[in-house]
Amino acid sequence: MSVSGGVWLLTVTGIVGLLLFDYFFHVRRTHIPSLGEAARWTAAYIGVAVAFGFGVLILGGSTAGAEYFAGYVTEKALSVDNLFVFLLLLASFRVPRADQQKVLLVGITFSLVVRTGFIFLGAALINSFAWVFYLFGLILLITAGNLLREQRDEDRAPDNIMIRLARRVLATSETYDGDKLVTVVDGRRMLTPMLLVMVAIGGTDILFALDSIPAIFGLTQNTYLVFTATAFSLLGLRQLYFLIDGLLDRLVYLSYGLAAILALIGVKLILHALHENNVPFINSGDHVEAAEISTGVSLSLIIGILLVTVVFSLLSPKGRAQTYARAARRHATEYLDVETDPAYCDEIYHRLIEDEARIDGLPAKHRNRIRRERELLNLMQRAHELHADRERAGRCFVPATAGVSRHPQ
Repeated sequence: MSVSGGVWLLTVTGIVGLLLFDYFFHVRRTHIPSLGEAARWTAAYIGVAVAFGFGVLILGGSTAGAEYFAGYVTEKALSVDNLFVFLLLLASFRVPRADQQKVLLVGITFSLVVRTGFIFLGAALINSFAWVFYLFGLILLITAGNLLREQRDEDRAPDNIMIRLARRVLATSETYDGDKLVTVVDGRRMLTPMLLVMVAIGGTDILFALDSIPAIFGLTQNTYLVFTATAFSLLGLRQLYFLIDGLLDRLVYLSYGLAAILALIGVKLILHALHENNVPFINSGDHVEAAEISTGVSLSLIIGILLVTVVFSLLSPKGRAQTYARAARRHATEYLDVETDPAYCDEIYHRLIEDEARIDGLPAKHRNRIRRERELLNLMQRAHELHADRERAGRCFVPATAGVSRHPQ
């Protein structure tokens, strides 16, 4: 499918326009999106992406349409997994709920810019060196293996070289000043932790791109389709975060499903590399007769794997136990360390009560295992004690700061 420069310009203009719309009409006013607001805008962005896909299907043919939808579904699934890490980062930096929208949107914008650069670099490498398919396939197989070995630890915040570098280079104040990037402390202008968390999310997403870009090139080598599928998977990710925030804890087996998808695409890339082979030490530089996995089969398997993963996550007793324990830990931490909004602070506490009731309703085996987690029990007990102190003081919250402990006053 060939795409003219005019179509490229129109597409990029539309995507930039959607980003600007988000900046000027959604995050300009600091607020916590309601579930209805998040659902409406998530549906709108997914609707735009699906409508664009049907346009590709009609104008570009069935093959191009299948490649776009396969790329979009895969990138969207990887983006949802990335939300787990964003959730931990926001909790680690103690970003108030009302200010999280702007952080996420800046991170998504940075991600789109960086991934666009990676896309054109990947396309240039593929056009120049056929052996790049072997490299991309190997990257995906290694990533799939890492996902299978990884145990997501909700107690530890993500930590990588980008975050450590940002902490060292960017000297920031101890407190947030709304969603401002610069504040005044003792007459001196200083950066706020808001800038630090934006850099951390943007830098972390660079590492995500090293997996997601090879994955989508395994489904289509058309640069236009790679770019649009990636862009539309990122647009609306902010709204999706607030919509499925609670559901994120339920998707305990998503990593296994993504590992299977990345392994599938990795095998597909290596089979394609064998078919196009010109590496001298493999079959003397001649192509190898190898069956290739069609895009239609890839799309069907990707959707099937995701459905099985989600259903199993929702129905598994072990998954429910992990879900409730994770939710209780997150809500207790938010109540103790993060929130300043009285209404949302009270809402978090009631969510914690619901989490505890769900834990009490689990089968004895899973309930007893959670009760042996002393750190979690201490965290919940501290939340109850702080709530009692706040009730006695006639208030719901204490002033929040970044990176320091909070105590009831």
